[in-house]
Amino acid sequence: MSAAVRGGRRRGRVPRFYFSLRSPYSWLAYRDLVDRYPRTAVAVEWVPFFEPDELSRKLLAEAGGAFPYTPMSAEKHRYILQDVRRLAAGRGLEFTWPVDRDPVWEVPHLGYLAAARHGRGPEFVALAARARWELGLDICDRTVIGGFALELGLEQEELACAADDSSLRAEGVRVLLEIQRDGVFGVPFFVDHYDKYWGVDRLPDFVAALEKRTAADPVGIPGVSGTPLPPSVSSVDDGHAGGCG
Repeated sequence: MSAAVRGGRRRGRVPRFYFSLRSPYSWLAYRDLVDRYPRTAVAVEWVPFFEPDELSRKLLAEAGGAFPYTPMSAEKHRYILQDVRRLAAGRGLEFTWPVDRDPVWEVPHLGYLAAARHGRGPEFVALAARARWELGLDICDRTVIGGFALELGLEQEELACAADDSSLRAEGVRVLLEIQRDGVFGVPFFVDHYDKYWGVDRLPDFVAALEKRTAADPVGIPGVSGTPLPPSVSSVDDGHAGGCG
């Protein structure tokens, strides 16, 4: 089982970063996390947030869950286009706005879970972010996702066909249930115990809270103040509080 779906009492759980490979605000938060707060990046759980397809909705309903996502209005979409352009420019980032045609978001997000099983989750996110936001590629294309395999040292079919894997489907449902339990309604979303932070502009507050708690309990959050980021991650070049609902 991946770190994203570990059990245990909530107060004993590692702080969590909910992200979506679809969301431009998640992309910006991801960049801020690995570029500005690398030790926090390795100390938190990375949990994918994705809009379920018909099969995942059925499995989720059978498990007693529901997904909080609601379709975005045209006005909000136009605002986000402007806002993300401003925020990216302020970070010195250039990007290509991708076009999504009949996307199935299990393809990249269950692909992430497949990579995470091998300890390659953050590296998968780096490749997916580059593909979507820098190259304008369709990350719901199985060929694109399978193309990450060589660089990750994984099997191409395992990544490309993750959405067809019943065990990964089940893990995806467990993640969707976790999203509901944590009250996640948009991304990026950060959770530390019962404290929640929504939006890219809340990331500094989340990090500050973790550092404050670490200072009081040095063993309480392993890695926040002492563990270096693996080179493969630290060298990545890749509604509304700065978040998508």
